[in-house]
Amino acid sequence: MSLFEGGRPFLDALPAQDRRALLALGRHRTYEPSQIVLREHDRTTFVVAITSGWATVSVETERGIRLILALRGAGEVVGDQAAVDYGSRSATVTALGRLEAVVVSGDRFRAYLAARPAATVLIMRQLSSRLRSSDGERRSLASEKVLQRLAARLVELAERTGRPEADGGISVDLPLPQHDIAAAVGSTREAVAKALRLLRDQGVVQTASRRFVVVDTALLRLLAEGRATG
Repeated sequence: MSLFEGGRPFLDALPAQDRRALLALGRHRTYEPSQIVLREHDRTTFVVAITSGWATVSVETERGIRLILALRGAGEVVGDQAAVDYGSRSATVTALGRLEAVVVSGDRFRAYLAARPAATVLIMRQLSSRLRSSDGERRSLASEKVLQRLAARLVELAERTGRPEADGGISVDLPLPQHDIAAAVGSTREAVAKALRLLRDQGVVQTASRRFVVVDTALLRLLAEGRATG
């Protein structure tokens, strides 16, 4: 399972000319923290190219529980699946902090892909990668305990967004409140709070409001891999 996509973000992977052409097709928009960018089940087809900031990608389960599947950041495009297949939105995308983006209509995006085979290949790879990640997420929820899933999420966040500290720790300042961390783990806030308390007591992490520091990266990674117990 992974909150982040592998490889280069879509916009960064495009040839410079194609990237400029895509951004020129849309209009700039700023989303405020917690503002909905795309809503699950909506029938809209526009795409959103993120130029700065972060967003969560989440779904509502049959039991009414919100599950965060991924984080999307600068250079990534969201909403492309509905633009390509005309289906309903498969997930809700929500700004995590202030988000800057360019919004492109579905018609313009489809015409853009039709004229640029390289961009079409990248979109197909992106859709395939997200499908594989979704399959891995289902397996993780079925087989891994809360502590292991939490450790895996914290390792990812530290590796992808962390900042090295002078004492050797890794600081993560991404504004993820505890209920979002629980949604990313696929568990209750109470269960995640208990697992975080265990990690704090063992000196693996330190936590503050919407911020945490990984103190013992090696042990956290072992927990994420299921090779250590809390």
